Amino acid sequence: ITTEQKDIIDKLIRVDHAGELGANCIYAGQMYATKKAGPGRSDEIELVQHMWDQEKHHLSTFNKLIDDFRVRPTVLSPVWIAAGWFMGASTTALGKQSAMACTEAVETVIGEHYDDQITQLKKFEHLHPDLVKLRETCEQFRDDELEHLDTAVDHGAQQAPAHALLSAVIGSACKFGVWAAEK
Repeated sequence: ITTEQKDIIDKLIRVDHAGELGANCIYAGQMYATKKAGPGRSDEIELVQHMWDQEKHHLSTFNKLIDDFRVRPTVLSPVWIAAGWFMGASTTALGKQSAMACTEAVETVIGEHYDDQITQLKKFEHLHPDLVKLRETCEQFRDDELEHLDTAVDHGAQQAPAHALLSAVIGSACKFGVWAAEK
């Protein structure tokens, strides 16, 4: 593997690790705000828990990949933790539809991002079997994220007040996060 290819792999793992850390914190914030809202939201708690459980698995996997590939995690992890939790809790405080709009916006950006990474990995995965496995992991996680997107839409994301504005702000924040985590 060339130095350039190693840099690509490092950025990929660093960004995905940061993203999965942020996603875990978004769902933690959503769960906190949902439970704080009071009784009668057990369906919503179950929905968030299902998606959060998948994100926990994603983060665990990228924690291992950080170690296996000897990648430096982003120095912005504390920002991801705080911003993710705030994003999840604040949108959930606005109501279930706003929480789902948050999920929809995040997963739209992340699904596209995983697609770009998969395309990059396909160019040189033949150089090492671990790269094939990394691509397959990215494909599985992309599919999980797109399932979350579909779930969010099915549960009223697009009926959220100020949906377009909420989506634009959250989507832009995610794109900025991807860019910043590469550094």
